[in-house]
Amino acid sequence: MSDANHPSHASQPSELSPGHASKPTARVVGTIPVVVAFVGLVAGVMATRETYVSVQAGRGAAAFDEPVQAWMLAHRIPWLDTAATWFTNLGGKVGMTILATLTVLALARWWRTWTPIVVMVGATAGSLTMTTLGKDLTARARPPAEQAVPPLETSPSFPSGHTLNAVLITSIIAYLVLLYVRSRRGRVLTCVGLAGFAGLMGLSRVYLGHHWLTDVLAGAAVGGAWALAVILGHWLYVRLRTKDRAPTVRDVAQDHRDEVDTEVDTKVAD
Repeated sequence: MSDANHPSHASQPSELSPGHASKPTARVVGTIPVVVAFVGLVAGVMATRETYVSVQAGRGAAAFDEPVQAWMLAHRIPWLDTAATWFTNLGGKVGMTILATLTVLALARWWRTWTPIVVMVGATAGSLTMTTLGKDLTARARPPAEQAVPPLETSPSFPSGHTLNAVLITSIIAYLVLLYVRSRRGRVLTCVGLAGFAGLMGLSRVYLGHHWLTDVLAGAAVGGAWALAVILGHWLYVRLRTKDRAPTVRDVAQDHRDEVDTEVDTKVAD
């Protein structure tokens, strides 16, 4: 796909030059916000025991949990139960792992770069750590089994791992699409579709009675914060390595695409 606003790299390969920062320097700078965010999120999970006590006691935002659960229970439809169960399985450990792996491998092959794989592996490793830590810390019980649609789940409820990982992975894929896809329509449609997928994943967890509302909200918040940290780290690295130190994501994306294309052309020529 091509964008009329962006000239082809074939017409300007001789003008391209890397940024002033070396790759090791750019990697170090890009790693800083990722490490800081990870430490901050983990520290936040460990330090905010009062928040979790409030959640378990039903205070604050958790006061909406039971009313929302009751509303969902009253509006269940058999065919929708089946559809929601099928859909929510896509967000499980197996389903989401397969979806994320196939997606980044396809993007890496299509765009001829290791970036999708490297960024996704780093992002998911952090998210799994925070999900496990949060569940172990709170040990919050899930909604009553008699209110849930089988199959039942037995792991701690807070936060929703399905939601956390869905928000994280769709955010990373959306960022990669913004970096590499030139078509404005393609970028918009892909990002809207990914946002819808993450939103429906969280909604399905509450609808099926597998999570409380606050579990889903917490999962979305942590997943979104971690995704932003990973994206910021990679964006800083790319900006330092591109030729003009472009100030916007769109400009950085164009420079990054040109640099990747030039590297590929050089390897082919060699």
